[in-house]
Amino acid sequence: MLDQVHLPPLAQDFLAYLSLEKRYSPHTVQSYSLDLSQFFQYIQEQYGGIALESVKAAHVQSWLDLGLEGHKKAEDAHKRTQPPASAVTIRRKMSALKSFFKYALRKGAVKQSPMARVSGPKLPGRLPVFVDEHVMEKVEANQAGEEMPLFSDGFAGATQRMILRLLYHAGIRRAELTGLRDGSIDFSNGHMKVLGKGNKERIIPLGTTVLQELREYIALRDAEFPGYGGEALLVTVHGKAVQAWDVYRTVRRALAQVTTLKKRSPHVLRHTFATHLMNNGADINAVKELLGHASLASTQVYTHNTIEKLRRVHEQAHPRG
Repeated sequence: MLDQVHLPPLAQDFLAYLSLEKRYSPHTVQSYSLDLSQFFQYIQEQYGGIALESVKAAHVQSWLDLGLEGHKKAEDAHKRTQPPASAVTIRRKMSALKSFFKYALRKGAVKQSPMARVSGPKLPGRLPVFVDEHVMEKVEANQAGEEMPLFSDGFAGATQRMILRLLYHAGIRRAELTGLRDGSIDFSNGHMKVLGKGNKERIIPLGTTVLQELREYIALRDAEFPGYGGEALLVTVHGKAVQAWDVYRTVRRALAQVTTLKKRSPHVLRHTFATHLMNNGADINAVKELLGHASLASTQVYTHNTIEKLRRVHEQAHPRG
């Protein structure tokens, strides 16, 4: 079991910065906290706790290699200072350290980041998992079966349905959804404002049907909880703000009734939003802005799904396909 390591003050400041200023999700901040704890424990045990400015690429590389070696030789994991790690986990650890040393550099705690010369494992290319359009039509129609509704009647079902509607129609992240307030919705102009990563605000247009459903939901919420004075747009049956876990559980349960996909997280609906836009001819730059991506490279992955769809059409329809 990993010993609890007291993180250096700068690392604690960094985690607070990610949470409060960059608005990273609690899950990401927790993962980065664990990664930094493991790293500083390793430095303490192997090198006697050298000063931060003395950390070199070789120190970081040896720590990452230890994780990969543990993954390859799981039987020796009990001898190591950290559990075995997959290639995906190693890449995340690299990301955590890159961000931390970038922060340390900006704060003047180090003169250069050791991460420039650190290499990690390559990840296999994977296309985003998304839900087919005909399946989302069932979700939109509240159909789990021929005569079975996907969401129950009453306020609980209304909240669950609105969670799915907003994730799919706006393509927002789970943290962005739970951060929505009544004031986020501009009914006059038909859009909503979302506060994304790095406190970057973006505007997402909403269709008339969704806007009307939002009006009805707010009226139902206020009738269910007279004098509701909370800020959150979406609330539970107890009148409390919907949390990240509520969103995950709602999406997972709903998708489990309409699809055989193994991955059924809220992010799958974000992928679905982007893929359906691209498949129906949306401009990639517009999709980039809607998703709040910092670079076009992050959005280009959705073009692969479009190409795959065209390839299937070509194979089925072309006489020499």
